[in-house]
Amino acid sequence: MSETQRIAVIGAGPAGITAAYEISKTLKNVDLYEASDSVGGMAKSIQLWDYTVDIGPHRFFSSDRRVNEAWLEVTGPDYEMVDRLTRIYYKKKFFYYPLKALNALFTLGIYQATLCMLSYLKEKVSPTQLDGSFENWVTGRFGKRLFLIFFKTYTEKLWGISCKELDADFAAQRIKKLSLWEAVKNALFGGSGNTHKTLVDQFAYPSEGTGMVYQRMAKTIEQNGSKVHLKTPVQRVLTKNNRAYAIELTDGTVHEYDHIISSMPMTLLIQRLPEVPPRILDLSKQLRFRNTIIVYLLVDGKDLFPDNWLYVHSPDLLTGRITNFRNWVPQLYGDKQGTVIAAEYWCYDEDEFWKWEDSKLIDLAKEEMQKTGLLKSPITAGHVYRVPKCYPVYNRGYAEVLSEVEGYLKTIENLTLIGRYGSFKYNNQDHSILMGLLAAENITKGTKHDLWEINTDYETYQENTKITKSGLQKVSG
Repeated sequence: MSETQRIAVIGAGPAGITAAYEISKTLKNVDLYEASDSVGGMAKSIQLWDYTVDIGPHRFFSSDRRVNEAWLEVTGPDYEMVDRLTRIYYKKKFFYYPLKALNALFTLGIYQATLCMLSYLKEKVSPTQLDGSFENWVTGRFGKRLFLIFFKTYTEKLWGISCKELDADFAAQRIKKLSLWEAVKNALFGGSGNTHKTLVDQFAYPSEGTGMVYQRMAKTIEQNGSKVHLKTPVQRVLTKNNRAYAIELTDGTVHEYDHIISSMPMTLLIQRLPEVPPRILDLSKQLRFRNTIIVYLLVDGKDLFPDNWLYVHSPDLLTGRITNFRNWVPQLYGDKQGTVIAAEYWCYDEDEFWKWEDSKLIDLAKEEMQKTGLLKSPITAGHVYRVPKCYPVYNRGYAEVLSEVEGYLKTIENLTLIGRYGSFKYNNQDHSILMGLLAAENITKGTKHDLWEINTDYETYQENTKITKSGLQKVSG
């Protein structure tokens, strides 16, 4: 590594900004390019009506020492431990998630609960044959009846495709270790010793919102002598003889670099590269992203409902998740008496819903919130925030397509792809932060981390840790 090396990082989401932050500690010629006017990507915080809110609920949790140390290095003592409460809203009933045995029994009713257990036991006697679909994977794990109640509707809202068309990879990555018996054990023993991410009941949260982490990283990058270029979208990466050597901005300006790290959507990157083989170009068009529309509502009241967020499984509501930002940390709202809630909707570029006017979306969210019965106070304002291409869609067969595309991208020298968008992986913050850390190590220390191997179900082989209010704590076992 030469200190005169010039590094470009495309995208200031958790992966990209972490990479730039780490590299800037060693090199001074790092340029971080972000298309929007602020850093953080989907994990940024914004100001609405003098409240701080995130782009949907963002819960940070990791057992990886490297990730936790990096997070604490940036936040210092400026975080709180938040007690998690999330529930499933289904047909005007609330189910604790993780499952609490008595709550589930009495909410479902003994008759329905018995049918669910019989459906589960049927799978143990005569298992559903796996066919690579999300539906059969979950049915085999939980039984058909629980699949229909607690998985089907929400999942199809999120992805916009049938659970038969969704790849089992999504289930394997997000709920791999979760079983009905694990959930029952969690209910009976209060989650003692439970480390499955879906069941974690406390998490660390920055006192100024999730985006505080990335705003501080950006400040440090500048202090280290490197640059953060906001409102500076990158049009494409330029290559010659299978070597990335420059980026071209949307205004046509070209800047040359020794290495380029990209967290822009993989599909856009490939479709704009100058030397892509026709087959790879065609395959990239089979990879799709799902969009998010978040409708924020200002409610004239507090103590609306106790959850951090709710998963909406009711088929009569279009929204899939509702966040209550008053139930995170008090610094987000100060002495104000109102509450900001957020209703999330998902769609594709070609869907008419993506083109709806803001006023129509706000009216829809207001109407749906009234249907839930959650609000006893008036809604005084609304705001719409659109997030394009934020969820990589795991339709059946995507893995084979992605594997061939990855194989091609690996042949391009001096180009590293990271993050949810860049690597087409359904990352949480911790996965993306780890990608950024390891990408930086590859450049500054000459390591050979295979970033394609980092996935949303990665296991840490280092010392297991967790963040507590007093700092980093080793986890035995």
